[in-house]
Amino acid sequence: MPKKSAGILLYKHEAGVLFVLLVHPGGPFWSNRDLGAWSIPKGEYEPDEEPEAAARREFLEETGIAVTGDLELLGELRQKSGKLVTAYASESDFDVASIRSNVFEMEWPPHSGQVQSFPEVDRAAWFILQDAREKINTSQRPFLDRLDALRRKSSAS
Repeated sequence: MPKKSAGILLYKHEAGVLFVLLVHPGGPFWSNRDLGAWSIPKGEYEPDEEPEAAARREFLEETGIAVTGDLELLGELRQKSGKLVTAYASESDFDVASIRSNVFEMEWPPHSGQVQSFPEVDRAAWFILQDAREKINTSQRPFLDRLDALRRKSSAS
């Protein structure tokens, strides 16, 4: 059975332009990567947990910000790793300088016997859709398209 992950694609409008929030993974493996390295805030959950609850929990753990508003389902997709990701969208705004991520520990440098702590997310940023499509992990791009389609549909109504 594949691992499952859930997350929230936060968005906002400024002067009629749609912006989305993406996060950059922390730790030494990601420190020099940019294009294709960013993600929606997300994380794994167990079979007995609801995806929406997991998405809210993971967003809080990775950013320090609680999403309390309504969530719109963006659906599910399979990443190259085989992991199934369920994403939701929510409109909100916050200062990305205020993010506070949880941390994880790993042996670093490899085979050194030293354990170091790293933030799960080392930074967050707001991007217009065109830039977000370049920054986000390619397997998550359909979530951007789905959000764009939802926003266009709701603004046409």
